Amino acid sequence: MRQAIPGFQGLKPNQPIRFYQQVLPHWRQDGATYFVTFRLADSLPQNKLHELRLFKNDWLKKHPEPSEEMFNELAKQLFLRIEYWLDQGIGKCLLRDRNNAEIALEEICRDHGTNYELGCCVIMPNHVHAIVRPIGLELEKIIRAWKGRSAVKIHDRIGESGTLWQRESYDRIIRDEEHLQRVIDYIGRNPLRAKLAADSYLLWMNPVWQELGWGFAE
Repeated sequence: MRQAIPGFQGLKPNQPIRFYQQVLPHWRQDGATYFVTFRLADSLPQNKLHELRLFKNDWLKKHPEPSEEMFNELAKQLFLRIEYWLDQGIGKCLLRDRNNAEIALEEICRDHGTNYELGCCVIMPNHVHAIVRPIGLELEKIIRAWKGRSAVKIHDRIGESGTLWQRESYDRIIRDEEHLQRVIDYIGRNPLRAKLAADSYLLWMNPVWQELGWGFAE
């Protein structure tokens, strides 16, 4: 039987929510747990990025005064498009290399338990999914540290330089425990959806969560 995760809180509609927008919309709430996705810089070609911008601009023209619920739907539609393209394995897919994937996982786990609580994550060939609850640090700073430290080490290992990660990441506040389990299952099944070989990805699950009955679907 699943037990409650200490410190986890779902989205609180009656509490303050901060919002900002780049290509993707972003919501922030103190104490929240987030589903985040970030990708390698070469994982989407320019024509796909152009298609995203056109879709978003067209949507905003049709919805000049969108509600929060409508913005959530926009974010969902953008994410589904991005995720579909990512799973096609576009780009060099540097994280398919086990050593590079292990570097990324090590940096994502590095400050687990101090600056944030990491629930689970998957390192795919060209992107990463994770569940994270910030502790004292803003989510942007956490992801920036993951990207920055892993980029330095991966570039040093392969003898290259330049931009490894796309600057903007996707994130969504997890609403409740039911939503949390759906996201865990989504992360755990991502390699299967993308038809990856067992040595082409890394999955990690918080052992404390596992002891409480949470885990990837079999």
